[in-house]
Amino acid sequence: MQHELTVSAPQQAPDGRPLGVRFIATALRVDQTTVYREIKSGRLPSYRVGSGRGTIRVSRAAFKQYLDDRGIPASELAVAL
Repeated sequence: MQHELTVSAPQQAPDGRPLGVRFIATALRVDQTTVYREIKSGRLPSYRVGSGRGTIRVSRAAFKQYLDDRGIPASELAVAL
C-alpha cells in the first residue's frame, strides 16, 4: 500500500457552488459549532442536500450577505471566496 503526501493549497470555494459548514468555519476562523448556531438561529440562511438528514449548504450570496450585515470584509477571511 502506497501513501501519498499531499500539501494543501490555500482553500478556495469553487465559483458558483454552495458552501459547506466546514468551509465557512475555516473562512471565519471559528468552530463549526458556531456556524451551526448561526444557521439554527436563522442569521445564516441554509438548506439541506441529500437524503435523510442531508448535508447543510449555504449559498455564496447568502454568505456574502451575512458578511456584509456584520461588516466583515472578504479580505479578512482565512480563505478566498
